[in-house]
Formats: sequence, structure tokens, C-alpha cells
Amino acid sequence: MSAVLTLLALPLLPAGQASAASYSVTMKGYAFSPASLSVPVGSTVTWTNQDTAPHDVKTTSGPVPIHSPMLDKGESWSFTFTTAGSYGYVCTVHPNMTAGITVRAAAPATTAAPTAHEHHTGSSSGHRATAPSRTTPSSRPPTMRMPSSSPSSAASGAPAAAGQSPQASPPPPAAQPAQQPQTQTTASATRPLDPLLVLTGIVAGVAVLCLLLVGSRASAAQAPREEEA
Repeated sequence: MSAVLTLLALPLLPAGQASAASYSVTMKGYAFSPASLSVPVGSTVTWTNQDTAPHDVKTTSGPVPIHSPMLDKGESWSFTFTTAGSYGYVCTVHPNMTAGITVRAAAPATTAAPTAHEHHTGSSSGHRATAPSRTTPSSRPPTMRMPSSSPSSAASGAPAAAGQSPQASPPPPAAQPAQQPQTQTTASATRPLDPLLVLTGIVAGVAVLCLLLVGSRASAAQAPREEEA
């Protein structure tokens, strides 16, 4: 069950500890086997005694001191190396039993540099396709070309030669003078009337009304006299 849990936990380890594993060293024949071992940081080394005599593990050199308890036949002891460096160790009961372990530092995580993608054309020549250059619009205003009004070109219907801009025909000269009489007529029509003429007309109208009133009264007075006679 523990082995299954260990296998399931391996993908969850960080990148620097993904390569960490367990290693075994056997104490047999009054020797450590293997006598030389190289492991990455975070690895666990387990020593197992298979001799009838007791053995232990004690470092003689290295960045971290290690000293295991005395192991009888069939017993094991494990240690996890978290500091990189070279470790030399012996059995204190049998000084001729020597061995060494090299603990490698974790490789720094490197980020892959983005690769530049090159776009190629589908032709067999294999030339690199260049991006179209962006052109800035010119500050000069576009020139307007008017169709030629010459009788010869209009009659023939032939297009103008390339590179020659046709000249625009001038407006007819009679268009502007034709508007002057109309302007003068309008000005004369809006001229105000003479006040003296208006007063004379009013007086004449009043005189006509008075004459009509006098005549109507005279005819009305004469009518009863004729009836009495």
C-alpha cells in the first residue's frame, strides 16, 4: 500500500525533486555494497545489515554529520539527503568497512525560450514570405481630373493620353451678365411710393364721397315734394 501511495505522490513533487528516489545499500561480507553511490538531493538511502555481526553508519566527511544506531542482522536504517555534497562513511565496529555517497544538487528550472516561427510560401523555391510593408498616406491631396471638353476629343471618343491631365472648360460668359437686369428690376419694384401722391389720392377720394352724400340728400328731399303736388 505504501509503494502505491509513493508512486501516486511522485507526479505531485516539484520539478527539482521529481528525480528523487530511494536507494539501498547492503551490509554483507563486512563491506558496503555498493561502496560508491551517486544520488540527487532529496533521495533516501536505506542500509540493511545481512551479516551476523552488528554494523552502523557514521560519516567521516561531508556537509552534514550522520550516525545511525547499531544494526543487527536483518535490521535497516534510512536517511534522506537534503544537502548536496560528498559524504564518506564507515562502520565504527569495523573501520575497514568504508564507502561514499555523492549527493547531486537539483538542476535549476530552465524556461524554454520562445522559438521564432518562420512563415514560408507554398512555392517550391522555399523563400521566406515577407510581410507587406505598411505605407503611410501621402500628405498631398488627390488631383481631380476633369474630362476634356474639346470638340475633337468628344467627337472621336478616344481616351486622353497617359500622363496628360485634361483642362476643365471655362463657364459660359453669358451666364453672369444675364442676372444683372433681373436684379435691377427687383430693386425698382421694391421702391417705396411718394407720400405726396398718396395724400393727393386720399383727398380726391374724400371729395368724391362728399359729392355723393350731397347728391343723395338732394334727391331724397325732392321726392316728397313731387308726391304732395
